[in-house]
Amino acid sequence: MAYYNQSSSPPPLQHPVPTHPAYIPEPPSTPASPQGYQRYASSPQPQAYGQPQTISAGATMSRAPVPPAGSYSAYGHMSSQQHQPHIPTPAAPDFSAWGLNDATAQFGMQLGQNAVAAGQDYVQKNLGGWIPISAVKQHFNVSNSYVIKKLQVVIFPWRHKPWSRKVMRLENGQNEWAVPREDINSPDLYIPLMAFVTYILLAALYSGLNSRFHPEILGVTASKALAVVLLDFLFIKGGCYFLNIQGTSQVLDLVAYDGYKFVGVILTIVAGMLNFGRTLYALVFLYSFFATAFFLLRSLRSLILPDAATTAAPVNTSHRSRRITFLFLVAVSQILYMGLLVRV
Repeated sequence: MAYYNQSSSPPPLQHPVPTHPAYIPEPPSTPASPQGYQRYASSPQPQAYGQPQTISAGATMSRAPVPPAGSYSAYGHMSSQQHQPHIPTPAAPDFSAWGLNDATAQFGMQLGQNAVAAGQDYVQKNLGGWIPISAVKQHFNVSNSYVIKKLQVVIFPWRHKPWSRKVMRLENGQNEWAVPREDINSPDLYIPLMAFVTYILLAALYSGLNSRFHPEILGVTASKALAVVLLDFLFIKGGCYFLNIQGTSQVLDLVAYDGYKFVGVILTIVAGMLNFGRTLYALVFLYSFFATAFFLLRSLRSLILPDAATTAAPVNTSHRSRRITFLFLVAVSQILYMGLLVRV
């Protein structure tokens, strides 16, 4: 016969681990919540991993194991240690706010690109033979040191030597004038353009100091300056045509040389604004004229009287004397153009 061992204790009870926070039922005096829901006595507090969690009955729950880094919790979410921030991608431009859909916007962009390409082709075909775009870029190829030295040459031309322009040999064996950045004697379009704009602004300022400024002065001054430059250009271009003077980039070179006179005009206007007297004003104007005339005499010599090494057809004695006379006429005519420009 088997005897039951009364000294042995029954096996311990294993309490299930609850997956929801404990709640405290409402007291009998409190009316029940609508629809049969139970109200929590307090907000459930989050419990950290590894900390004991107690229920309302006072029993202590077993310690929950700490999940390893990168593992998923009971709710299927990844641990916060491996959470990566989400970087939003930039959204495409919304044309619907302007009443356009994607197809219409793409069509408009394609149409604009075609219009720009057609405009470039038109300019290249119609103006490319008269004013090459590559030559225009070369005339704006300047540096800060070039601009400073070129202004010194224009204002004090009698101190500058030599005046001959540098020639570069291309890969195909042809010769070409050096760009302004590499040759101080090469004409540029940067200084004439900046001097032209400065002249218009100074003329407006001078009129304002004399209590006669009007917005129309800007347009009138710009029109007068353009008319003077065009008149001087036509005079030199006509003389070059009748004297059979040819050269590469002749149009841009003449426009550049016509624009250098604005440097002397600006100096004269500044002298008038400083109120140093009419005598000093006249002296500054005469000095600016002689400096500009001497600068054009030495600079245009390479165009009107080229050296025998840089031209294919030599110039005979009679043609040379005519060209020298024409060169002096160009220099002397600057007093007329500068006299018109300083009257602001």
